[in-house]
Amino acid sequence: MTSHREAPKISKDPVADNTDLYAFVSPDKPDSVTILANYVPLEEPAGGPNFNAFGDDVLYEIIIDNNGDGIENITYQFRFKTKIGNPDTFLYNTGPITSLSDSSWNVKQFYSVTKVRGPRRSGSSTVLGNNLPTPPVNIGPRSTPNYTDLANAAVNTLSDGSNVFAGQRDEAFYVDLGSIFDLGTLRPFQNLHLIPTPAAPGVDTTKGFSVHSIAIRVPKSSLTHDGSNPTDASDKGSVVGIWASASRRKATILSGDGDDDDDGGPDDDASPGFQTGPFTQVSRLGMPLINEVVIPLGKKDLWNMVHPRFDSQFLAYYQTPELQKLLPVLYPGVFPNLAAYSKARADLVAILLTGIPTGIIPGFQNFTGALQADYLRLNMAIPPNTSNPSRLGIVGGDLAGFPNGRRVLDDVIDIELRAIAGATLPLVDNAFTPDGAAGLVADGVDSNPVQSPNSTPFLSTFPYLPHPVAGYEHSHDP
Repeated sequence: MTSHREAPKISKDPVADNTDLYAFVSPDKPDSVTILANYVPLEEPAGGPNFNAFGDDVLYEIIIDNNGDGIENITYQFRFKTKIGNPDTFLYNTGPITSLSDSSWNVKQFYSVTKVRGPRRSGSSTVLGNNLPTPPVNIGPRSTPNYTDLANAAVNTLSDGSNVFAGQRDEAFYVDLGSIFDLGTLRPFQNLHLIPTPAAPGVDTTKGFSVHSIAIRVPKSSLTHDGSNPTDASDKGSVVGIWASASRRKATILSGDGDDDDDGGPDDDASPGFQTGPFTQVSRLGMPLINEVVIPLGKKDLWNMVHPRFDSQFLAYYQTPELQKLLPVLYPGVFPNLAAYSKARADLVAILLTGIPTGIIPGFQNFTGALQADYLRLNMAIPPNTSNPSRLGIVGGDLAGFPNGRRVLDDVIDIELRAIAGATLPLVDNAFTPDGAAGLVADGVDSNPVQSPNSTPFLSTFPYLPHPVAGYEHSHDP
């Protein structure tokens, strides 16, 4: 979650697996938008000597539709390349890493950033940055003694003035995975479950893990269709649809196994092999939790591969999601009104597939048009809430939060649970009365935990996601 190991094929290809996507007006630079695309789910920080990294053979993309036609208008492409300093050692580093150019750091990774206008495979492209360094992973006090300095040094400015960062971050998505996938258990309410146990606090199952994040902060005017700086929240032109993806070449050519002729010696042509052909999408992510809990098992691999503009084929799963049917079964007597509701869920279709039109929520809309597509939809004219942001976003009265884009602090588990439970149905069907539990249902994990005395749940400046906990110091304990 929100898209960790969500489909059979991509669960076997973690470096290409989208885990979370965030998009929000930058709180410390409100004339800009920050987009964060995370990959490599549930990284073990102590996983040396071959620590996690981006895939050199993966094309990572952040994609924007700024006119609602379902066709990408702007794409930021990221390609990575690993350079090994000394191939004759097994070590990631041979001493303390004190700078991004330190010779003690043996396995460095660099990347390029290309901006494409028009179709992402055939549009007009401009290289914005090349040979940009990623920071090392956070190993421990001897190998990475001043990790904050190393990470900050990896924040780069591109040729168009945008900021970019790519590297390891703390897994800041907080969720009780252990309970949710135990037959839909929510610990604070498990005394009401079909198989009851005493109510208990939620457990942040992702605590102590890391991800690899691509972060870019760009001027709002770089994302709008006419190059303007949006100021009118009621204007459709203030809204952009955003998704992230990972693609691989269509064909992989493998070499021999080193002794194909069984003569006891290595083959002359033994090599790692190579990839060829055009890129094909193997993973994508817009709204959180969609492929995870809305799309059924038999459609998950297909969903990852198709373009969002073809998402109408999945409409039935949004209109009557499986979880809506399961809640009254798993929590008998708790959701009688939800159990009796038989209409298509127009509220979920609006929230998740088209954006919310004007007139439903006072002062807010993020409608991109009638096209049904899985995007994060961000109304860039709504300023950031820096004084009293609510983790429940719009459900909590905070128009700057999810589903208006997604901030790092937004509790998308609780928000979407409450929406599916019927809390948002009266927005489109005033004859429906939500069950009392609909506005309370939650997994019991309300924030990203602080990992150490010197850490914070989130950063106040770009790239906003916390520095990863060191492998030497990490803990998965609640």
